[in-house]
Amino acid sequence: MKFGIVGDDSVATAVRAAGASVESEPADADAVVAVGESALSTVALGSEWTCPVVPVDCGAPWATPRRDLEARLSAFAAGDGRVVDHPTLSLRVGGDAVGRALLDAMLVTSEPAHISEYGVAHAEAAVPFSSDPPDESRAAARWTSVDEFRADGVVVATPLGSSGYARAAGGAVVGPAAGLAVVPVSPYATQTNSWVLQPPVRLSVERDDAPVSLVADDEVIREVSPSESVVVDRDGSVPMLVE
Repeated sequence: MKFGIVGDDSVATAVRAAGASVESEPADADAVVAVGESALSTVALGSEWTCPVVPVDCGAPWATPRRDLEARLSAFAAGDGRVVDHPTLSLRVGGDAVGRALLDAMLVTSEPAHISEYGVAHAEAAVPFSSDPPDESRAAARWTSVDEFRADGVVVATPLGSSGYARAAGGAVVGPAAGLAVVPVSPYATQTNSWVLQPPVRLSVERDDAPVSLVADDEVIREVSPSESVVVDRDGSVPMLVE
């Protein structure tokens, strides 16, 4: 079995110890070992690698610790692994594509110790994650309000990202085909809900209390005004090689 490596070439030792070879050409690799969240995002959201991904040291339950990599790759080389598709997300503001995310997208006040009011809505024609990515007709979906709340922000996490920031904010960890975890961040009320929703999901800023930023996978994309909304939708998937 031939493995590509992204993020840290030192894992080549584990690849060879597992009886596999290191492949530098993406088109010729059977799978790619992505070391760290940054490398995983590069592989998942880029177009260079199309083979299954083995995530390593990504700080989440679904990732392989580096110390277990040789044994895990040996099992994969013996045919014991399986491929699970995990969704990726597109972000649109006012109908324009502004970014993509593998783990999560968030609206959050740009200044510390400030709150704003946010709205969450879902489309009446929501499509399960197990379906093919939607076409542009989804942009005309009718929206049903889920809730409005005052908080520091609101995060929408994919199944891969649901064990990270969204979980720390009080959300559920969801499976690959379950949907999006939608969670208020530091809400003003003592009791608030979180949700698991099928895409697309619309986020909005309901009051002009403080500047609000759109953040995708820890990268600030742009500010969002109360006159704008952010539509978070599934735009594809990345195949993960797991036990």
